[in-house]
Order: sequence, then C-alpha cells, then structure tokens
Amino acid sequence: MKYVPRKYQQFTTDFIVNNQWGGPLLDMGLGKTAATLAAVVELFKTGAVRKVLVVAPKKVVENVWRQEATKWDEFNHLVFSMIHGSEKQRKGAIREKAHIWLVSRDNIAWLISQFGTAWPYDMIVIDESSSFKNVKSGRFKALRTILPLVKRAVILTGTPTPNGLLQLWPQIYILDRGKRLGESFAKYRQKYFTPSAKMGEKVVSYELKGRRGYERGLGDLLGEDFAQQEIYEKISDICYSMKAEDYIELPPFMNIEVPVSLDPQVMKQYLEFERDQVLALKDAVLTAVNTAALSNKLLQFANGAVYTDKEKNIWHEMHRSKLEAMEDILEESNGQSVLAFYWYKHDLERLQKYLKHYHPQLLKTPKDFEAWNRGEIQFGVLHPMSGGHGLNLQEGGSISVWFSNTWDLELDQQTNKRLHRPGQTRPVINHRLKAIGTMDEDVLKALVNKANGQNALLSAVKARIEKYKN
Repeated sequence: MKYVPRKYQQFTTDFIVNNQWGGPLLDMGLGKTAATLAAVVELFKTGAVRKVLVVAPKKVVENVWRQEATKWDEFNHLVFSMIHGSEKQRKGAIREKAHIWLVSRDNIAWLISQFGTAWPYDMIVIDESSSFKNVKSGRFKALRTILPLVKRAVILTGTPTPNGLLQLWPQIYILDRGKRLGESFAKYRQKYFTPSAKMGEKVVSYELKGRRGYERGLGDLLGEDFAQQEIYEKISDICYSMKAEDYIELPPFMNIEVPVSLDPQVMKQYLEFERDQVLALKDAVLTAVNTAALSNKLLQFANGAVYTDKEKNIWHEMHRSKLEAMEDILEESNGQSVLAFYWYKHDLERLQKYLKHYHPQLLKTPKDFEAWNRGEIQFGVLHPMSGGHGLNLQEGGSISVWFSNTWDLELDQQTNKRLHRPGQTRPVINHRLKAIGTMDEDVLKALVNKANGQNALLSAVKARIEKYKN
C-alpha cells in the first residue's frame, strides 16, 4: 500500500530531516511511527545516516515499528534487527546487517556496555522518551555517556511531563546535552524550582518558582510566572506539540466516574485499616518507599482485597463491591466487547473467578491482541504495563473500565489511547470505578491536576502549522 502522509505527518518528517536534534511531542494516534520512518528513509537516501537505533518499551519494540514498516510500499525494503532475548541472541542481533536496530529501554544499558566509545549508530530515536525522565535511572545514565558520539537524536512522546516539569530536563538533555536547560539536573532544579514538601530534613517535592524576577529580588513587580515561561521559551526551537483533536477527527471520548459505595461495616474496616497503617509509620522516617507502600495497601482495599504475603501471593478479600460494579457494566454492554484495566495480581484472579461466566481473557501476547481486534473476546483484561504504549486495540471494542486506579498519568493516558485512536468508529466510553471515601478519590483528583500541568506545556510549544491540519 502506498504511503500518503497527512500534512501534519509531512511536517513531522520534514522537522526530523532538517534538524539534527528534535522533540516532536505528538499525541497518541497521530502516526508518529510512519512519519519518523519516512524521515529515516530520506536520511538514508542523502547519506546523512547509515545506522539507526530505536529505543522503546518492550511491547512497542515487539509489536509496532517493524509491523508499521510492512504496511507501506515505501518502507517495506527496510531491514530491522531486534535486539532481545538471551545475551547470545542479543549479540547475534547486533551483528546482523540491517537499517534499523530495535532495543527495549531495559536493554539499552547492556547495549551501550557492548560498544563503549566504538558506538556504531549515528541516529537514535527514543520512542516514549518519558521512559527516560528519571535522572537516577540506569538507562538514562548509560545513554548520557554515548550522546557525544551520536550525530542525530529524536525523542517522541505525547506525555513528556506526566508528573511535572522536573521530568523534562533529562529528555531535553538527550537532545542538546544541557545547552538549553542546564548541564546538570541539580542546577536546573535550583534555578527553576523551590522545595514544597519535606520528610524530616529530606525534600520530597518541588514546585515551580512563581514570579519573574524571583532570583533578582524583584518580587511581584513583573507579575509573570517566570520559571514556567522561561522553560517553555528555551525548548521551543527544538520541540513542538500536536494534539490529536487539532488534526484528526476521532469519535468522542467519554470519561465516566462510577461511584462504588462500600457497605457501612466495610467502610468502618477501611477507616480502621487506614488508621492502623498510618500509625505504624508514626515513628518511622517517612520515605517515598513507605508512603508508596501505604498508598498501595489502601488502593488494594479499595479494590476489594489486600495482600497478607505478596511474595507467596496470599491475599484476603475485603469486599466485592467493585466486582459487582464491573458486572453491572458487563451486563449493560449488551454483548459489546469490554476491556478492563487491573493493577494487582489479586485483582486479576478475582475478576477471573467471580466473573468467569463472562469468560475474561487476559491480553498479554500478540495473538491475544489479534483475537481482541477480530472481535473474538467479549471481556478482555489488560495490565497497563503490558499494553500502555503503542498497541492498536481500537478494532476490538469501544468500552473500557479502570477496575484499579493508578497514580501514573502517563500510563493512564497511554492506556486510554489503546481504544481511542484512528480507526475507532464508535464513541469510546471509559469507566473509572471509584470506591467512595477511599484512596481512589485522591488518585483521580491527582490525575486531573497532573493532566492540567502537562497540557500547559503542550500548549506552550504547540506547532503553529494551520496549513498542515488536513
């Protein structure tokens, strides 16, 4: 089939071709893979690049790039080598003759260790660059060492700052090695942020400095959010954003919160459980680890079960209120396919046990995803970590349910886009089960606040390309 790019795709291709370093912040469903492949083909023709490395989440490596290339006549001559499997298989993949090598983000540090300063890839494409948002992660530290050896770099993501602008620095550093936002994360944080919360003597969160002139002692004289605006201005020459709703017509996406009331006795148990968990931390030094553990336990209770021994997968059921709400949605769907998102293993086991008459099918392998898209699965169950990036599931249904809620905005948005993307012909109805009076309510409020912050960044660097809308 002939590849005929939409005008906004051609804009992305031209941007990548004409810029050694670039960050297209493209919403899910805008065809970023095809647009990038078109740029790669053009760069091969001109001799600007010889070897390309794509770094992406494992599922994207396995299910997206090579499959996208086979769709189009202009790309199906490209030879791919997938660096995965055992160490022997990975080493064999490195030696294969190819145009594009694909490696998961979990194997990038290993790959870099194989070459050192003899780095062979002159172009790197980081698909879902927010995977490199943590400056302390091994994957970012490894990538940082070979950046001086890379001739061209592209970052692709629709969710660049799922938890705030602090996470932007490492992604921009991949493009310019600190030219715009500073050569170190510490200096970036010191310049644009101020501590907002502490646990003992340790700072655990930061907020943007609020007024232009803050560092110069000018107070509110200039009356403008200097930190945020300056960050936006500094990256605007190498980054641009595109939101799907500006360029393609998609069916409506309806987000429906489904209140789930716990029985009074269960609610009493929840509040006692919450109190006991909090009191257990009273004399401990609060850390991100133990506060996350507290949150996990409360979210488990909200879902209906709590681990007593996670290593042995031993859990105790607290209630079935969410299961009953899930069953109501399945019944109301009148035979339409429904996709449920879960988080804990006991969520999956309980869904499979108590709703077995709906034949729940865990979606995990390429064959599962194909069966879903063929309409062969009425009740699909998916973990966001298994299907949060890159998968096309829009052909199989238009109804989704968050049985478990996650704090992770990026996973939340990416997972929702598995159904709400080009090719979807029906309005997408996304249900969120919310146990009233529990940690669920805090999670859903936090997601809204994080989304507002990220939208501010995307609006600030929005591509000014009215002529490319069609």
